[in-house]
Amino acid sequence: QVQLVESGGGSVQTGDSLRLSCAASGYMYAYYFMGWFRQAPGKEREALAVIDSDGDTTYADSVKDRFSISLDNDKYIMYLEMTNLTPEDTAKYYCAANAPSTRSVVNWLPGPDEYNVWGQGTQVTVS
Repeated sequence: QVQLVESGGGSVQTGDSLRLSCAASGYMYAYYFMGWFRQAPGKEREALAVIDSDGDTTYADSVKDRFSISLDNDKYIMYLEMTNLTPEDTAKYYCAANAPSTRSVVNWLPGPDEYNVWGQGTQVTVS
């Protein structure tokens, strides 16, 4: 059973950068994909970015110029580097995984239903 734990959230100012981490523990398969979501109060959970075990990535149009997803395959840690943050980025950020999976994420941003493991989330507040 895979467990995911996010970290790195906090309160920042407009224009700041922040890096979120998602550490996976338990049994990890060789092929999988992992993604980042966020949910603001009163809004639906929004898919931001996805990366698969081959390193392919896809981003939501709303963040592709400011956010960067990466994966340390050796340590099973996924990152989300966020730059030029604005108050509109204020939300709880979640990581998720689909494992095992050999699906490529090229040109595909999976929705919440495509994932079978979720972290508890980390709050990001931009003022």
